[in-house]
Amino acid sequence: MGNNLADTASLFISKLGATTKSLTKALITLRGSKIRKRNPSGSLIIMGNGPSLRKNLDDDMELLRQNDTLAVNFAANAPDFKDLRPKYYVLADPHFFQSDNDPNVRLLISNLSAAIWPMTLFVPRNSVIHPSLRNHPYISVETFPLNGFEGFECIENIAFDKELGMPRPRNVLIPAIMIGIWMGYKKIYLTGADHTWTRTLSVDESNHVVSIQPHFYKDNEHEEARVVSTYSNIRIHEILESFSVAFKSYHTIRRYADMHGVSIFNSTPGSFIDAFKRSPLPLPAKQE
Repeated sequence: MGNNLADTASLFISKLGATTKSLTKALITLRGSKIRKRNPSGSLIIMGNGPSLRKNLDDDMELLRQNDTLAVNFAANAPDFKDLRPKYYVLADPHFFQSDNDPNVRLLISNLSAAIWPMTLFVPRNSVIHPSLRNHPYISVETFPLNGFEGFECIENIAFDKELGMPRPRNVLIPAIMIGIWMGYKKIYLTGADHTWTRTLSVDESNHVVSIQPHFYKDNEHEEARVVSTYSNIRIHEILESFSVAFKSYHTIRRYADMHGVSIFNSTPGSFIDAFKRSPLPLPAKQE
């Protein structure tokens, strides 16, 4: 019994510490607009940039265009962007707002600026975005809290409801899903969410971690060099810890979604995400 009491006390102290830390971080981003509530009648399809998305774009373009879609990160640099015309777009990594010298970021801004359809761009609170996006005739900008919130489950739920934070956002798919929930979607489908990173993870003879994360498009030499540079000082245990945080966050999202009657379906064949029910994409409107 002594050990059980000690474990319970240790867990309580850990949760208390995490809650206090999260609340402190939340105060920093307390100011900022909330995600505008929509009243969607259909589903939201979130398109991660994993390699499996290529098949969706080749085979399911009409289906994607008949539903509300959300794209992320460098997706606008792919040739399919102008055909797909996503309704929503999420940028989360600080790199997109702090790297004027990155040619891929400049290309991304240029491609987003070329949008001639209504699109909502979601960026972290306090981000400084390019004037061509901020003052765009077709693009509206909304902000979200990028900080992670952990602690007592009941306080987590309140924080998520108030948009004070989200499950630890180790990759852009986590804020993308939370934004979908905050907008009011009741059915969310995930494509391009392969997350099969461990299959391409290795360590070379110089003890450098090699993490190849393929996308549905081919990265150019500038992006490949940036990724190599990013991982040059990262150790294998840090990579695996990061993966663990991401997969854990999906289970937190699943719990939160269930509370609000939101169904999240993983429509990515072979995905390593184990938190969400597997399901194919919804049928085109004309077949429903």
